[in-house]
Amino acid sequence: MAREVFHVAPAAEGKWSVDPEDARHTGEVFDHKDDAVRHAKDQAKAAHPGQIIVHGRDGRIQYENTYRQDPHRRKG
Repeated sequence: MAREVFHVAPAAEGKWSVDPEDARHTGEVFDHKDDAVRHAKDQAKAAHPGQIIVHGRDGRIQYENTYRQDPHRRKG
């Protein structure tokens, strides 16, 4: 079971987008970064498991969080 990953990243005109890493969904655009992060968290928490990756204005990753149980890697 792979986790669903949502990126919060800068968008045009000073807005913020929430883009799923898989192309099954189209992203949503928000006026404020806090609103985008809140939406991404809700989406990730609904996934089994889910993750958000939050980018800064410069596009670099600021932090990431995983919600629900993350699949464990197995040796071998």
